[in-house]
Amino acid sequence: MFPTFVFVSGTVVRRDCTQLSGTLCVPCEDGTFMNKLNGLTRCFPCAACDTAQGLFEQQKCTLTTDAVCDVFSGYFCRSLSDDGTGCSLAVRHKVCAPGQRIEAPGTSRSDTVCEDCPPGYFSEDGVNCKAWTVCSKTQKKVLLIY
Repeated sequence: MFPTFVFVSGTVVRRDCTQLSGTLCVPCEDGTFMNKLNGLTRCFPCAACDTAQGLFEQQKCTLTTDAVCDVFSGYFCRSLSDDGTGCSLAVRHKVCAPGQRIEAPGTSRSDTVCEDCPPGYFSEDGVNCKAWTVCSKTQKKVLLIY
């Protein structure tokens, strides 16, 4: 028997050719796709863009293309999909700790970069560093306890 090749994307082989009949192809079912010229009997499953994991569907899955996932604001893509067109793993941006500031804000492709405040500066919220107040000789330091 000769190898069977199907030359239509979005379909797979239901029945191989015989001496009496040609190859029977069927379209992919919902939730699957086929983006290659093939002789396969099963379509590929569509990517799932899990909103609980910070992903949303930028492009829907069709018979011939996979879904493309992208990241919500506040997340960055840690791992691209196999074909490199979308994101397969998203991670929430890091939050800088008190005593640090944001050196570079997070983007859809990179995490937040934090750095320690320099000597003489502080940060309560982990966003910006502020200079310590320098008391004059007539002022008195007061310890605030929250």
